[in-house]
Amino acid sequence: MLTLDGKVAIVTGAGQGLGRAHATTLAREGAAVVVNDVNQTTAHAVAAEIGAAGGRVLVNTDSVDDWAAMEALVAETVRTFGDLHVVVNNGGFLRDRMSFSMSEEDWDAVVAVHLKGHFCVAHHAGAWWRAQSKQGAEAPRRIINTTSEAGLFGSAGQANYAPAKGAIVSLTWTLARELGRYGVTVNAIAPRARTPMTEGNMSFATGPVGEGFDKYNPTNVSEVVVWLASDRTSDITGQVFVVVGGDLHLVRPFEIVSSAHHDGPWTPAALDAARTTLFAGRTTEPPPAGLVG
Repeated sequence: MLTLDGKVAIVTGAGQGLGRAHATTLAREGAAVVVNDVNQTTAHAVAAEIGAAGGRVLVNTDSVDDWAAMEALVAETVRTFGDLHVVVNNGGFLRDRMSFSMSEEDWDAVVAVHLKGHFCVAHHAGAWWRAQSKQGAEAPRRIINTTSEAGLFGSAGQANYAPAKGAIVSLTWTLARELGRYGVTVNAIAPRARTPMTEGNMSFATGPVGEGFDKYNPTNVSEVVVWLASDRTSDITGQVFVVVGGDLHLVRPFEIVSSAHHDGPWTPAALDAARTTLFAGRTTEPPPAGLVG
């Protein structure tokens, strides 16, 4: 049985949906949890739920894209609980528009919260962990980022959200390479779950099926978060998982799938001739918009 006794975790966007499930599930497994959400009402409600169950909890209502505030958040976490072991970057929101109808503000707001928000928390946590490691105080550290199938495959109507989520995959790989020497693993999950952010999507509207298993219950995803936060996964880093109910998919994005060679500089005619090699048995259209089922 996994246990997070003695661990300290920051969960961003923890006031509802997936973040709430992550925070309460981490607390159930013994972690002290910092509930971060800009909605003060929901953040305090989640904290009260954790506290009523006997958990240790701290509330923070700053925006994740506020550089100085996230530095203060990491400092407050360490000051309150004595350490920081786990960062779950989950905070975000949607402003869906087709690209030709999207405003600059729609773009900036979504990219700031998702991409910059992930980086702000990871930067300040990573800086503190690096300093601790240099002082000889090493412990297993974890960053769990949140991408999406929109970020992996592209999604019409989400020209702000999909690129931000795609960039989080690259950020995950970069952080995994940079922070591994300090005992930090960095992985990303692409969750499917029924949350306030997905409530308009009818594919998530179904409730429990079969023997009562609810495929889109956010807690299904949170169990994967607990696993990645545990000491059992110290050898897993730089990985991307799609989580759908009882299915866990390991994703390898951006692999080279074919190659063509030309002796000398490419010419348009030579490139046209290479199409057969490059696309043999493969589509010339964008990849499918997510997994089937």
